[in-house]
Amino acid sequence: MIQRILAAVVGLSVVVPVIIWGGVHGVVVVASLALIIGLDEWSRMAAPEANRSALIALVAGGLPVFVAMAYGTGEQVVLALALGALLVLLATLFGVKRTEDAANHATRLVAGLVYLPVLLGFIVWIRRFDDGVGWIFLLLAATWMGDTGAYFAGRAFGKHKLFERISPKKTWEGAIGGLVFSVAFGALVKFLALPEVPWVHALVVAALIDIAGVLGDLVESMFKRSFGVKDSGKIMPGHGGILDRIDSLLFSAPVAWAYWTLLG
Repeated sequence: MIQRILAAVVGLSVVVPVIIWGGVHGVVVVASLALIIGLDEWSRMAAPEANRSALIALVAGGLPVFVAMAYGTGEQVVLALALGALLVLLATLFGVKRTEDAANHATRLVAGLVYLPVLLGFIVWIRRFDDGVGWIFLLLAATWMGDTGAYFAGRAFGKHKLFERISPKKTWEGAIGGLVFSVAFGALVKFLALPEVPWVHALVVAALIDIAGVLGDLVESMFKRSFGVKDSGKIMPGHGGILDRIDSLLFSAPVAWAYWTLLG
């Protein structure tokens, strides 16, 4: 627990100043660093037999996808994805020695081009909103405090398994506790930073962020079980890898962006 708290404090000491003063470009830089680490973790899990070539291909293909998401057009995103997929497929062709494993590894690596660079790009899109700082804080507060609430509520009251096949420790009681925390802290951010946003929309989007975050966490757990690993990495004491920390954001950011955009 102490390790988790210290890791969170160190992470926030970097993230918060960037969000407030770094603007869109600052968010892009921090997210790019997280992306590179995340792609490294993904390549190690998805294609350990071709790690070096897979990592080179994923970074060379994934960073342009993220940059296109951050600054480019829809056509440029599609082009970057296509070129990234070509690089990954070539890396699999020359980097996987067992032909029987090649198709499996290629599928996993190409999936990583969408799972990480594309979904991470929605955080940059949210930062571009009017009052983007407030929106980012609402996203982070609802996502991470939901995770915190679920952890404590699950430990205190958890009895009924949420999805035992994928994540044996998660419970419905924890999920409900996380939802309460998400809505509560989302309301706090709305009060402090987004006074013009109607209360009903702030509370609804906080709830949707939490639900999407839970699903994102389950999806990453599915990947890890499929790959046969416990954590995506060891870079964050008490949290595992960077993917273990941003897995919820990868789902909650697109959902939040879609809600806010569709409702104007």
